[in-house]
Amino acid sequence: MISWKSLIPAAALFLAACASTPQQPYDYTAFKESSPKSILVLPPLNESPDINATAGMLASATRPLAESGYYVFPVAVVNETFKQNGLTQPADIHQVKLDKLHQIFGADAVLYITVKQYGTSYQVIQSDTRVSAEATLIDSKTGKTLWTGSASASSIENQNSGQSGLLGMLVSALIDQIASSVTDKGFDIAQVTGSRLLGADMPRGILFGPRSPHYQTQPGK
Repeated sequence: MISWKSLIPAAALFLAACASTPQQPYDYTAFKESSPKSILVLPPLNESPDINATAGMLASATRPLAESGYYVFPVAVVNETFKQNGLTQPADIHQVKLDKLHQIFGADAVLYITVKQYGTSYQVIQSDTRVSAEATLIDSKTGKTLWTGSASASSIENQNSGQSGLLGMLVSALIDQIASSVTDKGFDIAQVTGSRLLGADMPRGILFGPRSPHYQTQPGK
């Protein structure tokens, strides 16, 4: 009969092995070969129940891309162009062929984003505003996938509830619920998600673009 005490060292070794397994490096071969200079960001698909998700995530995508060294087509111009062509829904816009997008905008690459989670869920003693998204960057001329990534951010990441006591947590949850009801707290969290998803300085993030001083060195990639 095997003693449970004899299983502890084996379990510890298994957990240690899992914890020390290094993350596989991302293959940037296609990205480097394409070397895009400009990116067209399409309105994100929304798989969450919050109707603000597309606008919130779209507003959070352009800044980190621009700061990473790319020319990003202005959101208002892109939206108006699609509108003039009878396209207002992200699902329809994502179906437009790449050669047509390249013909209209001339972008080197097209970014497709899908919002998986967006908004606030209310619990007994806390509320959690969470935004999760996935993105795929496609070469607009060849159709090759240059990069894929995902990221998430939550309002409870840095909360320290252990010092407030039950009453304090209830009051804090009530205040958060009221604040989230009158403001789009998801927009603020989407800014964090966008930076994590599309910042070139993030692990497994996109590469720095030609407008960045890090373009030639690409630290860590």
